[in-house]
Amino acid sequence: MVKLIIDNKKIEVPEGTTILDAAKLNQIQIPSLCYLKDLNEIGACRVCLVELEGVNRLVTACNNTVEEGMVIYTNSPKVREARRVNVELILSQHDARCATCVRSGNCSLQRIANDLGLIDIPYKIELSHAKWTEDFPLVRNYEKCIKCMRCIQVCDKVQDLHIWDLANTGSRTNVDVSYNRRIEESDCALCGQCITHCPVAALRERDDTQKVFEALAKKDVITVVQIAPAVRAAWGEELGLDREFATAKRLVAALRKMGFDYIFDTNFSADLTIMEEGSEFLERFKNKKDYSWPMFTSCCPGWVRFVKSQYPDMVDQLSTAKSPQQMFGAISKTYYAKILNVDPSRIFNVSIMPCTAKKYEAALPIMNDGGTGQDVDVVLTTREIGRMIKADNINVKVLEEEEFDVPLGIGTGAAVIFGVTGGVMEAALRTAYYLVNGKNPDPDAFKDVRGEEGWREATFDLAGSKLKVAVASGLGNARKLIEAIRTGKAHYDFVEIMACPGGCAGGGGQPIEDGKELAAERGKVLYGLDKISELRFSHENPSIIKCYEDFLGKPLSHRSHRLLHTNQRDW
Repeated sequence: MVKLIIDNKKIEVPEGTTILDAAKLNQIQIPSLCYLKDLNEIGACRVCLVELEGVNRLVTACNNTVEEGMVIYTNSPKVREARRVNVELILSQHDARCATCVRSGNCSLQRIANDLGLIDIPYKIELSHAKWTEDFPLVRNYEKCIKCMRCIQVCDKVQDLHIWDLANTGSRTNVDVSYNRRIEESDCALCGQCITHCPVAALRERDDTQKVFEALAKKDVITVVQIAPAVRAAWGEELGLDREFATAKRLVAALRKMGFDYIFDTNFSADLTIMEEGSEFLERFKNKKDYSWPMFTSCCPGWVRFVKSQYPDMVDQLSTAKSPQQMFGAISKTYYAKILNVDPSRIFNVSIMPCTAKKYEAALPIMNDGGTGQDVDVVLTTREIGRMIKADNINVKVLEEEEFDVPLGIGTGAAVIFGVTGGVMEAALRTAYYLVNGKNPDPDAFKDVRGEEGWREATFDLAGSKLKVAVASGLGNARKLIEAIRTGKAHYDFVEIMACPGGCAGGGGQPIEDGKELAAERGKVLYGLDKISELRFSHENPSIIKCYEDFLGKPLSHRSHRLLHTNQRDW
């Protein structure tokens, strides 16, 4: 233990603790901007400067450790002046038009400038200018970049894709796409982790809210919206609601108030995915010699983009099943249009997703099996639907819960856990066990695949056969797992991979709370919903059973293949 004094307060902390953490442990706040624990500890912004007694220069608190007998001042006149000047200099190279910024009110730079009482910038404003591909799902605003390096670090250290890098030198230094590429030429997976780790709005998703407002205003258009599993655990964060209050049914009420005609649950098509993907796995498993192993899940378009750019020789090992989003789009413009007895071209499909890669997936030319253009017309992130609710001045705090519409609004607990790492695997194994044995297992029989580790494995017995599975989240962990498979160090039958750490709960389209990783907390909500669900097996969803009886026939039927599967090499 090390004894020291911070702002006249005697404290004791473990040796090796940073000054920033020592202060935080003792309720002393030191502002920081570029810092992310264990990820970005480079002291680039110089906002966390403190004064050490007996030392002439100021030091950064984020990457300097405490020493015995230190006397530290976090708000001395010297510190206050330096901090103020440094933030003013950052603002002189930042587009500070906060009123038109998606991060206004949730921006670390804005908060620090406000706390310092800055009302003017005494330095010449010099902004970076560069063009960006406007319709790309991920948008970079060079004029807002503060060169904190967070996007570089998360892409390098967590996702292992190295999309961002420093460009130019000296005063012209900026962050840009690496290797002098345009973003659409890069192998970006569109996971959006750079967005959620940016302290300002230099990175954001393409805003598609206006397209949805326009569709809602057209009387001849039938607006159908689906809500992804992970959204229910996070949407209230955008509106300052606690998790117990911000239920999926209260989001349904808000969407109905906005004017959506039919509000459905992606849990329905998650159950459909399990029926198709689980059946596909069993079919391959029976004919093991005809396939390369393992079989990979295909629900996550960020992961699919990753494997196609990094390991193209393994694309055929992906399940051919579409993601739940795309299955829903195809079903709503065929099966549900038939139920409504309407021309499917009138249906305008909106997805609310925790994901930025879903915007890319929905726009793929081959995702049009409903026969009336794209199966999913617009994808909104969780953040975008929060902005739309605010734009419509809806006071969610006074709304009563409302039910999803039927039949595509019925889902199971197995579908809910699609939003957390390991959930797809667990849901698939529950149904695979039933399909092989003709009876249900204990719903929690496969909970060994749960956990927060980035790479997990488990072995189960399936009708006398040993089934070895693995789960990974975060593309850096995915790369380690695949390299282990390719070198023969690991052998699996079935592998689930999600691009974002923690799965969709930590997706790139989820609400941002700077410096906090909330995937695990949101995941607990999803597991809790599964636990209390009356239906915990995808094959017991009555709407799924009826959909097969009335329309699809059976899993892997000709119609199922046409609507619910895809040739992975075609996109």
